[in-house]
Amino acid sequence: MEAKHIEAIVKRVLSEAQTSNNSKPSGYGMFDKMDDAIEAAYIAQKELMKLSLAKRGEIIEAIRKDCRENVELLAKMGHEESGMGRYEDKILKNLLVINKTPGIEDLECDAVAGDDGLTLYEYAPFGVIGSITPVTNPSETIINNSIGMIAAGNAVVFSPHPGATKTSRKTIEIINNAIMSVGGPENLITSVIKPSLENTQIMMKHEKIDMLVATGGPGVVNAVMTSGKKAIGAGAGNPPALVDETADIEKAAKDIIAGHSFDNNLPCTAEKAVVVVEQVADYLIFNMKKHNVYVMEDPELIEKLKNLVITEKGGPNREFIGKNANYILKHLGLEFGDDLRSIVVEVDKDHPFVLVEKMMPILPVVRVKDVDEGIELAVKIEGGNRHTATMHSKNVDNLTRFAREVQTTIFVKNGPSFAGLGYGGEGYTSFTLAGPTGEGLTTARTFSRKRKCVLVGGFSIK
Repeated sequence: MEAKHIEAIVKRVLSEAQTSNNSKPSGYGMFDKMDDAIEAAYIAQKELMKLSLAKRGEIIEAIRKDCRENVELLAKMGHEESGMGRYEDKILKNLLVINKTPGIEDLECDAVAGDDGLTLYEYAPFGVIGSITPVTNPSETIINNSIGMIAAGNAVVFSPHPGATKTSRKTIEIINNAIMSVGGPENLITSVIKPSLENTQIMMKHEKIDMLVATGGPGVVNAVMTSGKKAIGAGAGNPPALVDETADIEKAAKDIIAGHSFDNNLPCTAEKAVVVVEQVADYLIFNMKKHNVYVMEDPELIEKLKNLVITEKGGPNREFIGKNANYILKHLGLEFGDDLRSIVVEVDKDHPFVLVEKMMPILPVVRVKDVDEGIELAVKIEGGNRHTATMHSKNVDNLTRFAREVQTTIFVKNGPSFAGLGYGGEGYTSFTLAGPTGEGLTTARTFSRKRKCVLVGGFSIK
């Protein structure tokens, strides 16, 4: 699709969303009141259960097809509405969830047969799931959750971040249209026209919401975990990248910059800090320079950068979250092109750049004397989030030790962090990575209840 054509469509869609008279589009899932959104999803889920599993699979494929056809639009909307990340990377993220989120194939049943008959262990839906989605990955999370949750037989009520309202509404409209185009029920996924904290609280307490899923920061994850309902929490991370003296340093430098700078470091899986053994530190930084980064060496400039992007309370300055590296540097009087991928700074182990999840293309590098010190520091940096870590090494013992010590949900060896999400790595993807509650990369099976069905005295033909 031509860039100018995409731009025109985005402007029209955003304008229509802005001037909406808040009427409810029939069947497309948007409601003025959260209670109405939940009731519509409840009815739709009952209709879904009347359909065959094959029809459910057809619905999933229709969602993939229609989202794929609109991927450039959704990426552009997400970029323009949030002001975060990179349009070209958002296309890749959307395609990743469209193509590699598991569908009904994830719901394989188990059977046990013997003298006393036959027992089946099958996966059944919860019913209606309430899903809270972030501004950092709005369309990606909605697509990913919709495929997995609908494949499991559920309906979904979304409570998007208010900073991604228009993108979320358009994604929900596209998915509902896809569902109805192949004979699926209307309003199988729903939301409110004006997302708010109040509407989220209504959803969390509603008697017809059977499960809550939160993808976001610690506040929203803690809220669903203390709701009294079945909850899945996908929280924050601060992924370290550890490099020892046995690593392929040239490849490590390339992979770390690629993973770290992907969508301007918005993914919670992206490398947030590098820990490197002293012996190879200089060579690692030398090779990073080959991948369109600015290595900041002036201590005074590093201090100014810290004061710019870290608040007095110690958190990231929201103005710079997900912004291009050159946008950040411009505030320090430095001019670079939009193609600059990252700002690399060498700091000590206790620097805020190391210990704070920034979600911006600023990559701190810390030297350590050996791999033992490196593992200890990398575990500290990860902070017990059980999210993501990477390591570059040819020493299997070192890789094994770090993996055991850090206990992350995703552990990538000798590759960029996004390989752990299935981009350039094997396996399926998920943008709801449940470290706090332990489900890991969520799939249709995660959003199911495991049931045992027993037939006594029959169907054993051994």
